[in-house]
Amino acid sequence: MAKYAIGVDYGTQSGRAVLVEIGTGKEVATAVKPYTHGVMDEFLPDGTTKLEHDWALQHPTDYLEVLQITIPEVLDKAQVSPDDVIGLGIDFTACTVLPVDQTGTPLCLKPEYSKNPHSFVKLWKHHAAQDEANRLNEIAEQRGEKFLQRYGGKISSEWMIPKVWQILDEAPEIYEAADQILEATDWVISQLTGQVKRNSCTAGYKAMWHKQDGYPSKEFFKALDPRLENVVEDKLSTDIVAIGSKAGEITAEGAKLTRLNPGTAVAVANVDAHVAVPAVGITEPGKLLMIMGTSTCHILLGEEEKIVPGMCGVVEDGVIPGYMGYEAGQSCVGDHFEWFTENCVPASYYEEAKEKGVNIHQLLTEKASKLNVGESGLLALDWWNGNRSTLVDADLTGVLLGQTLLTKPEEIYRALIEATAYGTRMIVETFRDNGVPVNEVYAAGGIAEKNVMMMQIYADVLNMSIKISASSQTPALGSAMFGAVAAGKERGGYDSITEAAKDMGRVKDYVYQPKAENKAVYDQLYTEYARLYDYFGRGENNVMKTLKKIKSASSLERTEETVC
Repeated sequence: MAKYAIGVDYGTQSGRAVLVEIGTGKEVATAVKPYTHGVMDEFLPDGTTKLEHDWALQHPTDYLEVLQITIPEVLDKAQVSPDDVIGLGIDFTACTVLPVDQTGTPLCLKPEYSKNPHSFVKLWKHHAAQDEANRLNEIAEQRGEKFLQRYGGKISSEWMIPKVWQILDEAPEIYEAADQILEATDWVISQLTGQVKRNSCTAGYKAMWHKQDGYPSKEFFKALDPRLENVVEDKLSTDIVAIGSKAGEITAEGAKLTRLNPGTAVAVANVDAHVAVPAVGITEPGKLLMIMGTSTCHILLGEEEKIVPGMCGVVEDGVIPGYMGYEAGQSCVGDHFEWFTENCVPASYYEEAKEKGVNIHQLLTEKASKLNVGESGLLALDWWNGNRSTLVDADLTGVLLGQTLLTKPEEIYRALIEATAYGTRMIVETFRDNGVPVNEVYAAGGIAEKNVMMMQIYADVLNMSIKISASSQTPALGSAMFGAVAAGKERGGYDSITEAAKDMGRVKDYVYQPKAENKAVYDQLYTEYARLYDYFGRGENNVMKTLKKIKSASSLERTEETVC
């Protein structure tokens, strides 16, 4: 009788479950649940409490709804009994955090805090803690803190400590009321197992924890703010559990929620990008995986801890046990294209797409693919949502250069795609320049699976072949594999993720190969991209930040006028 594992992948807009056959990696059934509250970036659920710029919140009950709806659905679709499901794993966007009380109840669910934005989940792309991140980086640099180098010289506003500090700065009552501030991925696991187990992946990449050195010192946190001196003991934890471990087993309450059997093994939580690595069969250094969605995360294994400027982090055993796991990222990819279609495409294009029976992205891709490299005369910087790597600066904004009165939507669309490819090349070259080899490139995610033009552009810009994940739900597959490892060989699973990857990790047969004629032109365009990158991104011209300050002041003035 076949045995199965379930992987649940929590994305930015929805959660999805995949039922996977142990041994083959065959995805038997999939179910998706869009979040009821979506991404809250303008108002709280009450519809009246307005959020400031750069906020991005979520509602924790949405995460439980994903479990409640998608897991029974995949069991029903496949006609598989819960008796044959041996393990469950989950992954999450990160850093996505929430404050909870002593019972593990999110503070936003308590009536007294339901109108306080800081009581809700702060999504990964919540950038309103940039002031705290700036101060943290300045103080860490002044003190010569060693940990800073492991994160490319800057801690991002997207990460744990800036977000915790923002709560303390702006809502000390929430900070005080919180028994713990958790990664959402660890909170969901606690709802299934009855125990909080903080995973080493998010602790290492997002909370400045180090396997050998632990967290930064109390003296450092005190230097940030005297009230943060004991933040680790008071709100976080020094008890960190390695990925690939078993977090526990599904409780009676977890069984009611999911319809899985009590006692089903549950893996320690993980991050969406990192868990995807073994799902494409990567278990050794030199192979870069791009997980491409609303943003792109780049994961790479290495044998030594190298200092790489502008990287999101290097964590021992952070991806695959026995290796250093490097992370980099671009915070605006799919979001980039979505913004363009929603704000800059004329109605006639939508009408044409409707007539052809395709969506607007397919139409623009079809038109853009007919252009020669460089034919548009356009060049863009892909910073519509800031720059994660290699500049680690959420205050940077987008640039589109070269428009004329003859510029067409498909030309802009292609330029935006090319900009994301240049951003990836900047990351790859930075790895190589600092002693971390990149010999092969893999890609996963809906964009990688569906957009042939975009992946060819990436192959040409990088001048490397690109292999594509065979799974349309790569992180969920990876989570299911970790669920099988949590069950262990005795229950029909695996004793290590490396073993699981050999059996269950898969890529498609087709490989994108770079075209020499395109590569030559892209080299010229990339040279100009790199010049703009340095000019706007490294302090020579701070116009982007000046514009943001003017915008903020103007918005505040308008708000005050409205109140008056």
